[in-house]
This record gives sequence, structure tokens and C-alpha cells, in this order.
Amino acid sequence: MTAGFLAIDELAVKGPDGDEAVRIVVRHPGAVVVVPVADNGATALLVRQYRVATGGDLLEVPAGKRDVDGEPPEETARRELEEEIGFTPGRLVKLAEFFNTPGFCDEYTHLYAALDLVDAGGPRSTSIEERHMTIEPVAFADVDRLIAERRLVDAKSIIGLLLAREYLEGRHPALEE
Repeated sequence: MTAGFLAIDELAVKGPDGDEAVRIVVRHPGAVVVVPVADNGATALLVRQYRVATGGDLLEVPAGKRDVDGEPPEETARRELEEEIGFTPGRLVKLAEFFNTPGFCDEYTHLYAALDLVDAGGPRSTSIEERHMTIEPVAFADVDRLIAERRLVDAKSIIGLLLAREYLEGRHPALEE
């Protein structure tokens, strides 16, 4: 079954002990996550946007689907950053790759820090959610408190902000492309 950009498969699987089961797997084209670093490494530029699935606004780092055939993840990251916050990165540093929810979905995410931001003239978002989102600077020093206060609850953003902070402080290596 296909639903928009997702495909849903029903798979017959056999466990190591020979027991058989049926599992539903959601197929996803993959995603990129970008932590835009500003103010000489002191802040990240996040977006606040309405998310239908949660019924409210979420504070998030820019991200998007890998929905352009053949587009490398780094190019998707550049495109999403410009669309959502109106900046292009002078350089992208890959911080991680991860499965989002491997218990039922094959979505695979590429995470970058965007450094040396260049103003590209404002966001170019077109979706209804993105047209109404706002850009909010968040100090890396405030991330732990925002998580503890449940004001930052988006997993990709938490992972991205924590790894970007570790990278900026010299405690997390960049990944090789």
C-alpha cells in the first residue's frame, strides 16, 4: 500500500527459533537534519512549526525528506536549510546517521551541522506548515534546560543539538563522507 511518500509493506518473517510472524514495515525515502550554527557557535537557529500529528507547534532544527531522486544527502541538507530558514551553509559537517524508529520504519537520517551561514534572502518554504513557521535562535547553553522543561521534545532536534554542541566543544568527531 502507498500513502503519499510512504509505502507500507506487510512482511512474513521467521525468527531464529523458527516461529513465524507478520510485521508491518513503513518504507520512507529517508531524511536530513541540519543544525544551523550561528553567533560564533553560541546558538542554533531552530524553527517552530505546527505539526498535525502532534496537534501543536514543535521547536525543531530544519529537516526534510530525501524526496529528490539521486540527490546526495548533503545537497538535500543545503536545499532544506535555504527553504526553511533562508541561509546557505559555508560548510556542512556530518555528525551522525541513524534510523529514526526501526521498530516499524526504515527511515534513515543524515545529520549535519551547518557552519559559516550565508544569508540567502529569507526562507523559501511553500508548504502550509512552513509558510507559518517562525525562526528562533536557541543558545546551546540552554538546550539541557529546554529538554528538562519539555519545551524541546523532538528527537531529531535533541540528537542534533547535543551532537552539534559536542562537536563545537571538540568532543565529537565529524564523520567521513
